[in-house]
Amino acid sequence: MERNNLYPIFLKVKQLNVLIVGGGFVAEEKLTFLLKSSPDAYVTLVSPMFREGTVSLAKKGNVKLVEAKYNKRFLKDKHIVVVTTDKPKVNKKVYKHCRKRSILVNVADNPPLCDFYMGGIVTKGNVKVAISTNGKSPTTAKRLRQFFEDVIPENVDDLVKNLNEYRKTIKGDFEEKVEKLNEFTKGLIQK
Repeated sequence: MERNNLYPIFLKVKQLNVLIVGGGFVAEEKLTFLLKSSPDAYVTLVSPMFREGTVSLAKKGNVKLVEAKYNKRFLKDKHIVVVTTDKPKVNKKVYKHCRKRSILVNVADNPPLCDFYMGGIVTKGNVKVAISTNGKSPTTAKRLRQFFEDVIPENVDDLVKNLNEYRKTIKGDFEEKVEKLNEFTKGLIQK
């Protein structure tokens, strides 16, 4: 049976420089979800043209729009690159340039040219759930995201904050604290 071997991480994107290559619908979609999850992200978009929606969206965040064709000089000081052009040759060239520089890259809709996937994300205050289908079905990830948005209560953030305060009051070593927190929270999951 095939399994998902991806290692999930949550990046502090505000501390990273992100480049999106492309200015069409897919670029706008990637920027939208990136800013929804991390409104303080630093993002540069490079494309000969940009959609009106992308221009409006860029004004709401730390987003720089560069009207130009892709050149490898745009990779300077970048940590993550998302490629969204409809030109396979350009996409592959960006991918190769990123690999040479050890920059994480995602070429939209081309799993073999991806170091990471941008899955479905649910955010409720401090609680964030990421969903991956191993690049096989973005539509399934979207549906699961919608399901979890409905199922996870809006007040879950209050619970997290209260548990954080409770955790600070617990005495004992690490194991004792973990045991007390496990006991205290076991009622959250009911089968």
